[in-house]
Amino acid sequence: MLYWTRLKWVPVTSPFHSVFVAHLLFFASRVSFFFGGALFSAIFFRHLPELDAFPPLAQAFVKSVYVAATLFGLFCYSLELDRFGKAMERRPPERSE
Repeated sequence: MLYWTRLKWVPVTSPFHSVFVAHLLFFASRVSFFFGGALFSAIFFRHLPELDAFPPLAQAFVKSVYVAATLFGLFCYSLELDRFGKAMERRPPERSE
């Protein structure tokens, strides 16, 4: 909920501008998304041997929602890093005097 509030009403600003640091943030954004995929794979393959006896439907649904919510949270985090990297990459408009 706080992510959506910040996305709608709080502009992203950067205390300084650096293309190098912006690229590091872009890299961290992509790596965090790979981490989400690895997390999902680890959970899936860890519990693959247990699929011969399915859990109760309600328990399977709750666990699936929990994993999906975690992956969506990581996705929102990577988008926020992208937004901050773009703000850091942009130079402020120069004033003409």
